[in-house]
Amino acid sequence: MPGIIVQLIISWIIIRLVEKKDLSILRLWPSGKKLAWFVLFFLVTSFFASSGFLLRIYYGERWVLNPVFSFSLLMDGLWYNIKSVLYEELIFRGVLLYILVKRLGINTGIIISAVGFGIYHWFTYEILGDIKMMLFIFFITGIAGLLYAYGYAKSNTLWIPIAIHLGWNFTRNFIFSDGNIGNGVLIYSKPAFTSTVSHFIYYLIAYFPMMGALGINWLIIKKKYNGPEKQNTSW
Repeated sequence: MPGIIVQLIISWIIIRLVEKKDLSILRLWPSGKKLAWFVLFFLVTSFFASSGFLLRIYYGERWVLNPVFSFSLLMDGLWYNIKSVLYEELIFRGVLLYILVKRLGINTGIIISAVGFGIYHWFTYEILGDIKMMLFIFFITGIAGLLYAYGYAKSNTLWIPIAIHLGWNFTRNFIFSDGNIGNGVLIYSKPAFTSTVSHFIYYLIAYFPMMGALGINWLIIKKKYNGPEKQNTSW
């Protein structure tokens, strides 16, 4: 939490010096409309994030409830994911993206933000020097970064990218214990399904969740903010 407070202070200084504005440009103050859209994007993303695991269960994998699962563990996992998402959103979709979009245009700003997001994950995943992994991680996190940045640039609020980002991370990292924070709600208990499925099913399970989450969320954002005249100014 202290790190996020420091980020907010630095963000305020930057936007004050560069644009003579304050953190209200992030439109973080909650409202009924924001919360409703937050829930929608969170649930859509969570559905697709879990779809790959559900298909794996259908084809033979077994996942069981973590024997040490508790309400306290749930709150710890949720809070950890909220903090990590806020940390990344304030860096890559905060005041810097606002300035980039204002100075360079929406398309250039989104691309620069996504490139930075992809490169950042080389360091968080500790894969520097592994060219194949660097390219792969840059591709998947860069595409996600495009969606997050697009959501912010079109809506003028961080609520949409936070909802999508949190829906993905919390579902995969904590509900299905697929991250680096230890066991969450469900834990894997039966050998992998890979020897029992076709190549088509394997790649469907591997890539459908991300492609589905990216595609459907993009369509929702595009439909809601179709054209510059519909960019939200009332949140």
